[in-house]
Amino acid sequence: MKEGYIKKENRKKILLLTDDIRVHSGVANVGREVITHTAHRYNWVQMAGAIKHPEKGKATDLSPSINKDANIEDSSVILYPVDGYGDPKSLREIIKLEKPDALFLITDPRYFEWLFKIENEIRSQIPIAYLNIWDDLPAPMYNREFYDSCDALFGISKQTVNINKLVLGKEKCKSKVIKYIPHGLNSNTFKPLDINDKNFKETKDKINNGQEKDFTLFFNSRNIRRKCIPDTLLAWKIFMDGLTEDERKKCNFILHTDAVNDAGTDLVAVMNFLFPEKGGGNLILSSQKLTRDQLNHFYNLADGVILLSSAEGWGLSLTEALLTATPIIANVTGGMQDQMRFEDKDGNWIDFDENIPSNHRGTYKKCGKWALPVFPTSLSLVGSPKTPYIWDDRCTPEDAAKQIRKLYDMSKEDRKKIGKAGYDWVTSKEAGFTAQIQGKRVIKGMDELFKKFKPRKSFTFTKDTNIEKKVLNHKIIY
Repeated sequence: MKEGYIKKENRKKILLLTDDIRVHSGVANVGREVITHTAHRYNWVQMAGAIKHPEKGKATDLSPSINKDANIEDSSVILYPVDGYGDPKSLREIIKLEKPDALFLITDPRYFEWLFKIENEIRSQIPIAYLNIWDDLPAPMYNREFYDSCDALFGISKQTVNINKLVLGKEKCKSKVIKYIPHGLNSNTFKPLDINDKNFKETKDKINNGQEKDFTLFFNSRNIRRKCIPDTLLAWKIFMDGLTEDERKKCNFILHTDAVNDAGTDLVAVMNFLFPEKGGGNLILSSQKLTRDQLNHFYNLADGVILLSSAEGWGLSLTEALLTATPIIANVTGGMQDQMRFEDKDGNWIDFDENIPSNHRGTYKKCGKWALPVFPTSLSLVGSPKTPYIWDDRCTPEDAAKQIRKLYDMSKEDRKKIGKAGYDWVTSKEAGFTAQIQGKRVIKGMDELFKKFKPRKSFTFTKDTNIEKKVLNHKIIY
């Protein structure tokens, strides 16, 4: 019997709004893991969206699949597919039919603007909890209405938790449940493998054409602009230019991403520009869909994983790397900071507040031995109509190349040692970046919400002269 197990008929029911947990996306993966590792405590309903859904209007029972993953026999997980992220009509119909005890949101809040417009209607019956994946400074005061429309705010990073507090202000925070719930992945899926594992050896031989490589770097993320893939490739070129011809032959850089994407760039063209000679960069572009086992093989054959995103809520590929005991090279921004475990002057894992809302300026340099940080050197203020302002933190390819070289110069044994240190920490209680621990944190947060929630039965009107300003003074240099 799982710890905290409640019989199906006695469980609270939660309605999840996010990407269909069957699709291939980071948010969908997180949603599925949350459901799987709380299915013994809550019954779940999902308004499953994010795509032009071929199954719109067709309810699907995923309970048998979740039973297997959750190791129970009586989960209740029902999906109601919708186009995009749904609409008020669909939501009202599902609420009327399923009678959930709470709403649980995961993704960018702008996808649910229509929901926040009817939050008074929803919160007169049930609370709204939001797993806030939004991340980066300056504190987005334009999101205040979104955050204030929620009864619980679960931040995926320490920076996000602090941002929630900065945006809402101390008084409004008192009425909310605010918790740190970092992303967690299944440690039974992403894990270190025995080098003699038959399937792993087959993958390794296929990738390396049966040759033994001295150094393999791995990138796994979407081909979108903020992932800074061209800069990552440039960093690889700078690194390779510093090697002898024989040394270059024993290096690989594997990129698992779309070759071309309108939201990113044409990576084949970038590769041909940087490495005009055939095979000059020892680049391997993997665009096909991989099973989780296959992806785990890629992480295990890598000597390091790199992610130089200019803005990143979390960076799931770094978590996948750490769970496979693989060192990471990462830009110091957003939730990636959490995964590097920067220490304050007393040796404690740093927290953020209004005075130090981020470590991207290198206030603290010491971090976990498994991490090779690349500090941003460029701070640009960018925006759009729906996201008026946000910092774009960019590190230089030259600095990234230095960290690649540092990892390369280590012995295989030393790389394994620092990778093992990362694995030990990420699976510890302090970090707990596993789906198992994430599930426990969600349960703790939701149980507190259920105790604290009071239906909104009355409303007050505010004169426009008393409306809070939507700006907050910020230090430009942290």
